[in-house]
Amino acid sequence: MSGFSARVERISISGIREVFEAAGEDAINLGLGQPDFPTPENARNAAIEAIESGETDAYTSNKGTEALREAIAAKHDRDNDFSVDPANVIATAGGSEALHIAIEAHVDAGEEVIFPDPGFVSYEALTHLAGGTPKPVELREDLTMAPEAVEAAITDDTAMFVVNSPANPTGAVQSEADMRAFAQIADEHDVVCLSDEVYEPFVFDGDHHSPADFTDWENVVVVNACSKAYSMTGWRLGWVAASHERTERMLRVHQYAQACASAPAQYAAEAALSGPQDRVDEMRAAFEERRDVLLDGLEGMSLDVPTPQGAFYAMPRVPDGWVDEAIDRGVVVVPGEAFGKRGAGHARISYAVDIETLQEALEIMREATAAVR
Repeated sequence: MSGFSARVERISISGIREVFEAAGEDAINLGLGQPDFPTPENARNAAIEAIESGETDAYTSNKGTEALREAIAAKHDRDNDFSVDPANVIATAGGSEALHIAIEAHVDAGEEVIFPDPGFVSYEALTHLAGGTPKPVELREDLTMAPEAVEAAITDDTAMFVVNSPANPTGAVQSEADMRAFAQIADEHDVVCLSDEVYEPFVFDGDHHSPADFTDWENVVVVNACSKAYSMTGWRLGWVAASHERTERMLRVHQYAQACASAPAQYAAEAALSGPQDRVDEMRAAFEERRDVLLDGLEGMSLDVPTPQGAFYAMPRVPDGWVDEAIDRGVVVVPGEAFGKRGAGHARISYAVDIETLQEALEIMREATAAVR
């Protein structure tokens, strides 16, 4: 059959989704990156009130409501070492759309995008959709991305490199020194540093840092979202922040792809960002406790697993056949190669489940480990 674009033919369905869709109803799903907490009550109520009062019956501004963009700017002032003008924020349909418009707006046909391998599945696919050339770089032993590896990969054709911390799928957190170096690389080579900070609140060891902490907005684009921090994956509300010039170019893509983010979700996000943050702290503490349970279990199986410092994923090195054996026995995990060729020999395990479920899954994974050794 003919008539399909070459760009679409170069991408496939996400390996995460393939595993998720194939899982049985009774399986323990450690494959999907979705917090198991409810959306905060104040956020839910804000959306309900906006709907009932008719405030969501029309398009919002393409960039999002002024109140939401001010709440996003206030969040960065409160939580980060950088500030952003609300006029330079675009509310998007989740972090996924934010990544899409950032790459579309900055990458021409044939230009290179550098990103971590293993890394989040969207980076390579969105590069292909923009007509660009993916350029994955190998990670360190601790699964962080080395600034020197990024700099060595830069050529005259490089348009952008992607930094993701805390990282999906590895749970790795880049150091302050790394982030400073990434900012310097972007400025010295005049390429865009796209910083994916969706898992920002969930850092267990040390602190979160952004390349935007160490430079002006000339060459840095920050992507974030309410999806993970406020357990709002289904609300599809994220944002992108950048310089005025870059924001205006991304807005051109956004206005035709999406027009505006969902109005009810914008009201919910404004309340989540502006309201009490104790739920975020509770989630962080819960994920850290679960991480420790998972690490103890995996190390008890003599599996090699770099300690994840953030997010809610671990990426152990596993024997051949381990992933299939675990899935066959009823625990869904994602094969590492779904995140890049250097992910082969690993599995991504999400610990966004309660401890009782996690312990049940660990017992099954112990059986799977014994079966393939």
